[in-house]
Amino acid sequence: MPVDTSLGSSRRRLEAAQGPSRRRLDPGRAGRWFVLPAAALLAFFFAYPLVASFWQSLFRTEAGVTQFVGFGQYARLFADPLIAKSLFNAGLILIVQVPLMLALAVGLAYLLNQSWLRFRSGFRLLTFLPAVTTLVAYAVVFRVLLATDGGVVNQMLGSVGIAPVDWLNNEWWARVAVIAAVTWRWTGYNMVIILAGLQSIPAELYEAAKIDGAGRWQTFRHIVLPQLRPVLIFTGITSTIGALQLFDENFILTGGGPSDATLTPVLYLYKVGFRQFDFGYASAIAWMLVLLTAIIAIVQFRVMREKR
Repeated sequence: MPVDTSLGSSRRRLEAAQGPSRRRLDPGRAGRWFVLPAAALLAFFFAYPLVASFWQSLFRTEAGVTQFVGFGQYARLFADPLIAKSLFNAGLILIVQVPLMLALAVGLAYLLNQSWLRFRSGFRLLTFLPAVTTLVAYAVVFRVLLATDGGVVNQMLGSVGIAPVDWLNNEWWARVAVIAAVTWRWTGYNMVIILAGLQSIPAELYEAAKIDGAGRWQTFRHIVLPQLRPVLIFTGITSTIGALQLFDENFILTGGGPSDATLTPVLYLYKVGFRQFDFGYASAIAWMLVLLTAIIAIVQFRVMREKR
């Protein structure tokens, strides 16, 4: 028993030397203090603007007078032909551009994953470079390349006897120009994600397919694509959300024209909010996009869960 007594007294003396504040130190409380600055920044720059924009969408300002209209701004969305036109344009770009871009990304990733290809690292870097190019810079370059008079693309077409194309002033060609620009920008980004998925496929699956006598196409169809399904779902959903949020390319290349042929919901939101100064209606458009994005995210989670 004397040993226990001496140990107990030593522990008490040590606690007394450390002081009362250290004895009462709560690790959980300390962690909360460390998290507090980040939580405050998140609340100030994200939560507050989110709530404020929804509150603003419930008001309408006319002739300098602001009045509460409830969900009247949201009812206005259904009667606005430009909302329907912008959603149609975004849907058209989505249906054409996203599958085209993902097909190119899968093909490039599959090619750059082959061991026989030389200078693979250099080709991967060149393919990914557009993804790190600033949006404004590359959109301006595309505007110069696609200029009707003196543009490089029309000069190349003229050298083979093809008449110049009015890329940015014709409704359908303007959509083609936007699709080409977006595809050039984001193919390399998706290619890197798909390439990571390809490199995670076990080599044993390829060996088993080779033993069974499967050719390259059969291996790609029955081994590669099923293994890439989660990655393709992810890239497809993120690309779909990106198509709904398209702004920079349309704004710089065509300004939403001609005849609103390249007007997207975000570009229309910008025009309503910062040119017409109808911030209540612009907030309603923003929340419409939030709802569409949330629906897409829910679909993504359900599909991923079913595949698992």
